[in-house]
Amino acid sequence: MKNLLYIPLAGLYAAGVALRHVLFDRHLLPSFSVDVATICVGNIAVGGTGKTPMTAYIVRLLLEHGYHPAILSRGYKRATRGFVMADHTSTVESIGDEAMQLHRAFPEVPIAVCESRVRGVKQLKRQLETLDVVVLDDAMQHRAIRCGFTVLLTPYDHLYIDDHMLPWGSLRDLPSRALKADAVVVTKCPDNIRPIDMRVVDNRLHLPTYQQLHFAGIKYAPMEQAGTPLVLCGIAQPQYMLDYVRTIYPQAELLAYPDHHQYNPQDIEDILAAAKHFDFVLTTEKDIQRLRTTPLADRLAAVGKRLIALPITLRFCSDKENFDRQILTYVRENVKKRK
Repeated sequence: MKNLLYIPLAGLYAAGVALRHVLFDRHLLPSFSVDVATICVGNIAVGGTGKTPMTAYIVRLLLEHGYHPAILSRGYKRATRGFVMADHTSTVESIGDEAMQLHRAFPEVPIAVCESRVRGVKQLKRQLETLDVVVLDDAMQHRAIRCGFTVLLTPYDHLYIDDHMLPWGSLRDLPSRALKADAVVVTKCPDNIRPIDMRVVDNRLHLPTYQQLHFAGIKYAPMEQAGTPLVLCGIAQPQYMLDYVRTIYPQAELLAYPDHHQYNPQDIEDILAAAKHFDFVLTTEKDIQRLRTTPLADRLAAVGKRLIALPITLRFCSDKENFDRQILTYVRENVKKRK
């Protein structure tokens, strides 16, 4: 019954989103192109689809081919406003947990946060003489900027075509907006996905010929710690991580908080109480950015426990070379055009 009550609210939300797109399409709201290559990594649903691992993958690809990328994010739940460039003094409070995670992974890459993607890209271009391309993390809904290349992510077990608009479902944008992407990547695919499984998804999505479809999964770092972990997560879909950890540590248990959760003193006490029954605490790379700002690590160490982050990377299940070629072709042609 509760879900049925959400249906009319979802209809109202969809109408509001549709109106906003009409205003942009008819140029009643301003939209700008910027004089640099831009790659948008996004989705049309709330929750985790793997945007940060995909952003990291694209940045690493660009670096390997000699380009000079920068990363621009909103800096969700940061305590600052406006344009902020990451540096050695940056914290989760100043740039947000996802930007901080990327900053630690790529200390040599310029990373900035800004609510306005247009203003952020222009500021990066003014500050960076060698800038070739800006990778925008979670910018698909930002119609004020016209990105040159868009990668849409949708999880294997919850495709956008099977979802509904908020609050009935988790879609924050219209399913038709998927048609604006240049590449669609089905993420969080199982390790044992078969070619026939991919064909089923391909047939169901029924993408137009100008869109490329790719499949990717999550690759977790090897684990060698002895004992049993408490899995601590403040992410949208912690079940993926828990399922993996239990293949190695069957007795692992989960202590979950909402996505981007800001850990407070009571949370720390609850975590410490739960950790008494485990040998170490295992968390995500995103969570550990926030947990580093709390006394948790020191207090765990005082009672003989450890706080460990489990790194993840993107793993393509099919035609990685084709995806790489799409990205590199777009950047190469854009850079050549602007010389």
